Amino acid sequence: MSDPAVFAPEGALTMQSAPALLAEGQRRARAGDLVVDLAAVSAADSAALALILDWMRCARAAGHALVLRNPPAGLVSLAALYDIDGLLALERAA
Repeated sequence: MSDPAVFAPEGALTMQSAPALLAEGQRRARAGDLVVDLAAVSAADSAALALILDWMRCARAAGHALVLRNPPAGLVSLAALYDIDGLLALERAA
């Protein structure tokens, strides 16, 4: 079994930028297991959550896993506020 691919979006992941990343994330999620590394994300809003949930649906439909690495604290808090934090697969520390 090979290691999952890593997708590392950079900059703001907001309502303005999310549409540009939608197709790329979907393509990668359908291609195989995927780690989405959010370390370089400078800002995230509810559009980021919608984007991630869409990518998760694509991965699941294709029989793959999607895991989040280094999610910004604000994104995790927003997910908890919306009571969807349990849906997010977070990478466990090694």
